[in-house]
Amino acid sequence: MKGSTASVVRSDKQEPARPKHTIRTILRSLREYRKASFLAPAFVFLESVLEIVIPTIMASLIDQGVSGRSMPAIFKFGLILLACSAVSLFSGFMSGRYAAIASSGLAKNVRSDLFAKVQSFSFTNIDRFSTGSIITRLTTDVTNLQNAYQMVIRVGVRAPIMVIVAWLFSYKISRPISLVFLIAIPILGFGLIGLSLLVHPIFERVFHTYDHLNNVVDENLQGIRVVKSYNREDYEERKFNSISLAIYRAFCKAERIMSLNPALLNFCIYASLLVISWMGASQIVASGNNAALGLTTGDLTALVTYAIQIMMAMNMVSMIVVMVVISQASAERICQVLNEVSTVHDPAKPVMKVADGSISLRDVTFRYSDRSERPVLSHINLDVPSGSTLGIVGGTGSSKSSLVQLIPRLYDVTEGSLQVGGVDVRQYDLTVLRDQVAMVLQKNVLFTGTIAENLRWGNPKATDEELVRACTLAQADGFVREFPDGYQTYLDEGGTNLSGGQRQRLCIARALLKKPDILILDDSTSAVDTKTDQLIRRAFSQEIPDTTKIIISQRLASVEDADMIVVLEEGRILDKGTHQELLRTCQEYRSIYESQTRNQSEEANDHE
Repeated sequence: MKGSTASVVRSDKQEPARPKHTIRTILRSLREYRKASFLAPAFVFLESVLEIVIPTIMASLIDQGVSGRSMPAIFKFGLILLACSAVSLFSGFMSGRYAAIASSGLAKNVRSDLFAKVQSFSFTNIDRFSTGSIITRLTTDVTNLQNAYQMVIRVGVRAPIMVIVAWLFSYKISRPISLVFLIAIPILGFGLIGLSLLVHPIFERVFHTYDHLNNVVDENLQGIRVVKSYNREDYEERKFNSISLAIYRAFCKAERIMSLNPALLNFCIYASLLVISWMGASQIVASGNNAALGLTTGDLTALVTYAIQIMMAMNMVSMIVVMVVISQASAERICQVLNEVSTVHDPAKPVMKVADGSISLRDVTFRYSDRSERPVLSHINLDVPSGSTLGIVGGTGSSKSSLVQLIPRLYDVTEGSLQVGGVDVRQYDLTVLRDQVAMVLQKNVLFTGTIAENLRWGNPKATDEELVRACTLAQADGFVREFPDGYQTYLDEGGTNLSGGQRQRLCIARALLKKPDILILDDSTSAVDTKTDQLIRRAFSQEIPDTTKIIISQRLASVEDADMIVVLEEGRILDKGTHQELLRTCQEYRSIYESQTRNQSEEANDHE
């Protein structure tokens, strides 16, 4: 747990600036779906061209076949019309198929890339994003991106083709009437751009609110036992509903703005049809339906069809604009994670072997963030020989956990040097270093699965005998064997079907299976009784004498046998020495010892 000297506000306000080249970053995730991304618009192009050709064929069918009363012409153009329709239908099916493959594949790869990126983050990187924010990016934001991409490679290709080619065909039929489209299209286009500029900031705020909503849900579910024990269900419901209401209001505001789009579209469609009908009818009457003199009935039918196609294409554009506006905010948020550079990374020429478990800190200072006013740790100097036991004690907020998290490079030191095995930890390959450091954190985390599966997180290749041996050392074998299924007992999420002490002992066993050079126990025996704690420490001294052991504890009995004990206060070393030395030289340590000894005596008297 982080010390109180440097609190980190986990908020999107601390996220990186909006990344550049968003589209390029997203498209890197296409990979094996590039072919589908090219085939989808190719079939769309063919489908669109055929749909535009069909009205011209229909006009010829009407003029030469129906009006000319020619059965051969009707038969000829009818077959052509049938063939074009069949090819257009097939192209539409194939474009939809490949668009679905490409968009779903992109979403799959983006999710994988996001998750892999988060796994590579240091704790410093993770602190910049809240849990709810990362969940929103992996779910809602990726879904928005998937829908928008499918629209773009299909409808986004179809709409411009329909507009351009349909206008060219209408221009060939009647230049004066085709000018109507040149007036309607810019009006609709500028309207869409204006609406998009108004709506985009709203959607950005909505997704930040989604992050807050996911944080509230995650926090509630993680602390559901506390919520129920304090009867705070009503408060949590009100908190959730207020955030949900904020999302509702934001979406309503955005929809009210975008509701102007259909009105503008309908105005352009009906106005264009009225003008085309009036101009076309005037030309037909003037020419007597003679193609050589002017417009024919078939031509007018084609022009009306083209007008509808152009306006429908613009309607598609409007839908794409809405999707792109929504997905733009989502894509930028996704890229914030993908473009985030981990503060902890492998050096160019990493050291691939840890010599031993010795630890040396030279004038180490650490801050969680450059914006922190005060350092979490200040000028720490410490030497821990390989195979020795180090105890760390101190009050809440003294940065005990922060100190040990620097050893496996969960964070990097801000100033100074931390060496393991005589080498600065920043020179090691991360995997090599962390394989030799096992940590049992304050919060014991077990995963859904069997006890054996959880233990093998420490060593995937561990045999059943090795599992039993590790659990025996951690004083866990006894209670595991009491379960009907033993080591195959299935654990609920977080291991909630175990007691706190049982979870701690399994986590210690899991760490032992790594056979590390350094074993860190961060207040990890707080939930077990003093006798079990003593048995675990005795097993450590006898069974893993060459492993360097670091024990953080509020209970001095857990560290009094350590080779050296460090007393931390506000991120500084107040004093260090053996248990007996500190009782003589350190007033703070002596006060803690006397307080705990007095409490134990009072408890013993109460039992008597």
